[in-house]
Amino acid sequence: MNKLIAVLLITLCSSFNAFAADSKPLEEYAYYGFEPEIVTNYISNRKKLGYVRLSVELMVKKPEQLVSLERHDPLLRAAIVEILGNQTEDKVKSLTGKEEIRRQCYEKVNQLLEQETGEPLVVNLLFTKYLYD
Repeated sequence: MNKLIAVLLITLCSSFNAFAADSKPLEEYAYYGFEPEIVTNYISNRKKLGYVRLSVELMVKKPEQLVSLERHDPLLRAAIVEILGNQTEDKVKSLTGKEEIRRQCYEKVNQLLEQETGEPLVVNLLFTKYLYD
């Protein structure tokens, strides 16, 4: 009985390997993170000044594209800071608002990269840390 199970497992594993060899190779994504983290103020309803602190990662299809992101880091960082600075407290603190801000940043970053490099390089923009007060 144990031999039968072993033979079935070996057969199953070899069929998975054959299937994997026939499928097309996975794309090689790379990530660019802004260092240091982005910290900026937002429009607050209170007397106390509100701020948001976040880590942003940009996902690209090819590792070679990281050079372009590094070259344009100050431009992209400034655009993200500007978007965050124009947000209201309610939007910064809500989940739907956070997603809308992320989408705005993604679109602006790709727009700027298209102007500078001729193509939108970023596949996705991720907030890996998102803290506010």
